Amino acid sequence: MDLEALVDSLKNFEGVTRKKPIREITNILKDVYNVAGNTVLNFGDDASAIDIGDGKLLLLAADGIWGKLMTADPYWAGYCSVLVNVNDIAAMGGKPMGMVNVLSVNNEESCYAVMEGIKDGARKFGVPMVGGHVHPDTPYDALDVSISGIVPQNALITSCDAQVGDQVIVAIDLDGRQHPKFALNWDTTTHKEPALIQAQIDVMGKIGAQKLVTAGKDISNPGTLGTLGMLLESSGVGAEVELNKIPRNDSVSWDEWLKSYPGSGFVLTCKSSTVDRCLELLKEVSITGAAVGEIISEEKLYLEHEGQRRVLFDLKTNGIMGVREEA
Repeated sequence: MDLEALVDSLKNFEGVTRKKPIREITNILKDVYNVAGNTVLNFGDDASAIDIGDGKLLLLAADGIWGKLMTADPYWAGYCSVLVNVNDIAAMGGKPMGMVNVLSVNNEESCYAVMEGIKDGARKFGVPMVGGHVHPDTPYDALDVSISGIVPQNALITSCDAQVGDQVIVAIDLDGRQHPKFALNWDTTTHKEPALIQAQIDVMGKIGAQKLVTAGKDISNPGTLGTLGMLLESSGVGAEVELNKIPRNDSVSWDEWLKSYPGSGFVLTCKSSTVDRCLELLKEVSITGAAVGEIISEEKLYLEHEGQRRVLFDLKTNGIMGVREEA
């Protein structure tokens, strides 16, 4: 394998490069994100966390569905709008509570396909879609969904607490298939019973409650290593990762696999003493996890393979989001 070519491909992947505007946008809001005094995390995590008392945090997240996905398969776009939001809450150890959406459509057929996808997603993940807003006369199709969740404050999993010496875990449900119209979607949910899918969401709450990890994120549009890069950036650290240790379904090339958005996938960091228990809990819900590397102080993500070593991301000089969380 040409590691240099793989690194170049991942570094320039659209799922990574489209995160660049985040810094400028969030800078506009930096003086008001905690205007009420009860926001416990800065920008950059999978969800915001609001202290609501009694040792509980309200989690809030929102995702806009990629226009390419809406065009390729409106039904799948609707389904994925549920999946991605539920995973954002799960990644922080939370219990998803309910969703609302904003749907902009110029085609009635697409509108109903999106809504059927949302309906099936809500049933599969067991999270209600409780309302929203419809723009019935736009010159384009677009879908945005917001979700709320609850997590005990002492079980919160953040992106900003990875520490030097921690082990890096990549955990992915390998029992899936590439979407026929959108190969970078690794579908692990549509062919499985809701009970298993919901158990895969709940396992992160168990991991958080048992304090098995120091940080975590769900694998999203930037792919496995792009997501890890965002976690490292938020924590102000770097990592060394061995390519061949990353769990992979061998039917997919490394380049596509590392860019894929899995139905159930997480990057986590933890102490060596908790690795085995964390992997055990993940295995119980059919998620394959492995320790793939270690957190280092140098703010770079190194990818290693058969004696080769390359810098994938230099997070200090050319970050992915440009946002570092401050609890």
